[in-house]
Amino acid sequence: MARGFVENSNGRMRDEFLNVTLFRNPAHARALLAAWVTDDNTARPHSALGYQTPAGFGLHLTTAIAGPAPIRVNDHRAPVAAG
Repeated sequence: MARGFVENSNGRMRDEFLNVTLFRNPAHARALLAAWVTDDNTARPHSALGYQTPAGFGLHLTTAIAGPAPIRVNDHRAPVAAG
């Protein structure tokens, strides 16, 4: 199932973005691609995810699986340095 979703996502990216966009240079392509991916993950519902956005679906999974922390368990997250 995951492979079908990836192939569908790749096809949609090709049809809706790559085939209709002209890029001036690699930096322009990266900027436009980042904007398209952000929009696709946060604003557009996906039928494979029950018409939720991937971000919304992931948030639901995180809370559904993890749930609230047990009593007396520290659920404060420490920041982690990038790199």
